[in-house]
Amino acid sequence: MLPSRAGVFRQVLLTGAIALALATPRAGFAEEPAASRVLSWETGEGKSYFIPALEVPAFILGLHLFNRFLTDSNDYNTDGHSIWKNLTGPTAIDKDPFSINQIGHPYQGSIYYGLARSAGLNYWQSLAYSLAGSYLWETFGESTPPSLNDHIASGIGGSFVGEALFRMASLLLERGGETPGFWRELGAAVLSPPTGFNRLVFGDRFDAVFPSRNPEVFIRLRFGATLTTTVNNGGLSNDVKEQEGFADYAMTYGLPGKPGYRYSRPFDYFHFEFTAVPNASTVSNAIENVSIRGLLAGAKYEVGDDYRGVFGLFGIFDYLSPQIFRVSTTALALGTTAQWWLSRATALQGTALGGVGFGAAGTVADKEERDYHYGVVPQVILGLRLIFGERAMLDGTGRLYYVAGTGSGGGTSGSDFGAEIINRWIVGFTVRIFGPHAIGIQYLVSTRDAGVPGQRDRHQQVQTVSLAYNFLGHTRFGAVEWRTEDAGSR
Repeated sequence: MLPSRAGVFRQVLLTGAIALALATPRAGFAEEPAASRVLSWETGEGKSYFIPALEVPAFILGLHLFNRFLTDSNDYNTDGHSIWKNLTGPTAIDKDPFSINQIGHPYQGSIYYGLARSAGLNYWQSLAYSLAGSYLWETFGESTPPSLNDHIASGIGGSFVGEALFRMASLLLERGGETPGFWRELGAAVLSPPTGFNRLVFGDRFDAVFPSRNPEVFIRLRFGATLTTTVNNGGLSNDVKEQEGFADYAMTYGLPGKPGYRYSRPFDYFHFEFTAVPNASTVSNAIENVSIRGLLAGAKYEVGDDYRGVFGLFGIFDYLSPQIFRVSTTALALGTTAQWWLSRATALQGTALGGVGFGAAGTVADKEERDYHYGVVPQVILGLRLIFGERAMLDGTGRLYYVAGTGSGGGTSGSDFGAEIINRWIVGFTVRIFGPHAIGIQYLVSTRDAGVPGQRDRHQQVQTVSLAYNFLGHTRFGAVEWRTEDAGSR
């Protein structure tokens, strides 16, 4: 857990501080032949298990010292007694503020993961570092008992967040040619601070850019504002913004159907989406949506000449905060994403995933952010995108979560056990005006139905209609062309 006044920017700053501390190891590698020290992503030569094994504890130590001496929290006053207690005692479910557990910890875990990934290790090897980093932090970095929910959010959720950020940073660098320019290097460091850190500190050792193998990518950047907002807050105060601006970034990487593209590595297909609300009613609500789903293991398939897809096991990290309630999960799911050419110019893309994870959900009306449940979360994701050539797109996405578990009150008798059902449905229509510029309108409804024995059942709902400018990275809205007879005309 992180103190409430410390956000993700602290972690970026600390990463920079560690860069200064670790800059001297360069000389330690001077006795090695230069060729053996240069990373090759294809052969694995030059990768390092040792460097991230030093970086992860160094990062944890720096973060611990910052919290211990520059915050008011007692959670970081560790000593031999607290460490022994954490080593030998049981694992708990901690009750820290929702945004800290569900945003702070996954991002913190992505730092552990990214330090290993950018040192040349693969997904599964880097996952071991994020799990180990979570263990070190929970055992030695805090005086409170180790938390199961933090291990899942940091260790596993951190790997999903970290891999998506690493892939996006690597793609930005790769498209800069053999020598990416300053702005690409800076952008990659902002996306994935550990990647920028290792490239800066170790120079040629980790300068090789991770090869994407030329995936089909669709990027959409949106800026907009809500036109109308309807709120039912279940009897709680409606401290919401009826009109608010938002910025939304989405990337789909490895869309199925591209000839020759393989899904042999985790996250060779993934979807990333981030929505920020600058004028939200609370600071924690400024992040309205983070959604990541990546293919961990699977295979592509085809049906006839017009249908292509990929099926397998997906890793999912979701965080939703539509003003009056929240839900977040780290999950595994089975499912597929595919594209079907309905006609020469009309394509239908779809996603269907079903799985189970561990997460939390609750209202934001409580000033301490502690009115929520932790538990097992079965969930379903459905999405459809109907693409009309290069002119327009109709898309819809639905997410359903069932959260069953203990309440944030921390009762041990089971009296605070409850359940929540959360739905989020989005329908949008986007029209391309010229070039990559488009205008879109969107309807979004988010609902939460919660029940706790002995307490009032609660129904909450937010409906919004918004208008947005869209900058498209693909004039075909992400439709993949594989039909050889049409490829030359598209």
